[in-house]
Amino acid sequence: MPTVADVLTNKAGRGVAAIVTVAPEDRVLDAVKVMNDHRIGSVIVVDRQTGKMAGIFTERDLLTRVVAEGRSPEQTSVNDVMTRRVVCCSRDTNADELRAVIREKHVRHIPVVDDEKPVGMVSIGDLNMVHAQELEQTVQYLELYLRS
Repeated sequence: MPTVADVLTNKAGRGVAAIVTVAPEDRVLDAVKVMNDHRIGSVIVVDRQTGKMAGIFTERDLLTRVVAEGRSPEQTSVNDVMTRRVVCCSRDTNADELRAVIREKHVRHIPVVDDEKPVGMVSIGDLNMVHAQELEQTVQYLELYLRS
């Protein structure tokens, strides 16, 4: 069974950034630009002084707490609209268990933390890619077995 560490290794092998962060004092517009530049749906909010995770800012936060409330992205800080209670995991978390948590909690992005400091981010897409690669490998082994 693959772990979150395997998922992060897979992302690195594809040239995908393991972690993208912004600070609580950053403006929403700047956070959205970072998300667009990296083509991602969320960023981890990290306190610049401690390096610890303060929250997560997602596309859903943008829609529900900025756009729907008529706030200005140029004037609103990430701290004012981020999600503070974040579902997290460790590098040792089993990928299948994490998939179940994602389904149960209805989230798409899970920060990977080590001692309260973020070390990566795993999305449902990352988990699906690793699962698909695992299935493909199983099919190849079965085909080899049937040929012999």
